[in-house]
Amino acid sequence: MNTSFKLKTSLLLTAMLALPVAQAAMTKAEYSAGKTRISSDYKANKDACKAMNANAKDICIEEAKAREKVARAELEYGYSAKPADQNKVMMVKADTAYAVAKEKCDDKSGNEKSVCVKEAKAVQVKAKTDAKMGVKMGETKMEGAQDKRDVDYNVATQKCDAMTGDAKAACMNAARTRFGKT
Repeated sequence: MNTSFKLKTSLLLTAMLALPVAQAAMTKAEYSAGKTRISSDYKANKDACKAMNANAKDICIEEAKAREKVARAELEYGYSAKPADQNKVMMVKADTAYAVAKEKCDDKSGNEKSVCVKEAKAVQVKAKTDAKMGVKMGETKMEGAQDKRDVDYNVATQKCDAMTGDAKAACMNAARTRFGKT
């Protein structure tokens, strides 16, 4: 793999993973305006490709499609702010980057083309794996946080057991409230 490709790959992966941690939810009007903007941007980008020919035109069209798909996924995530939609953005970025890279490989032939396609596929697989790992890590963190709360709650109730009467009842209520137990 050449140095230029490695650099492009690392830049692509960095850009894909640089998603905002939390998004402010947008209004229905903003969401609708975003969809309209994305559609008009796509049409403008696609129209710009008409002047080109051969594979350059195909690459241009594929890039326009990629920008539209990524923008729609990002808009959806911005509207819902759901972690699943954030993961979907990462998957769409991986798939569209692969589609564009694969189209660029059409300018090559023979073994060089085969290597180019395999490199593009490797980048896609790595990006998708990173996205899946992010989801699993998030789930693991949530489970771990619950386990920690349970252990801390047990310690707090153990401390309350040494008390009696109203003090014990107040201590137990405080522990339930603090650790989200009902």
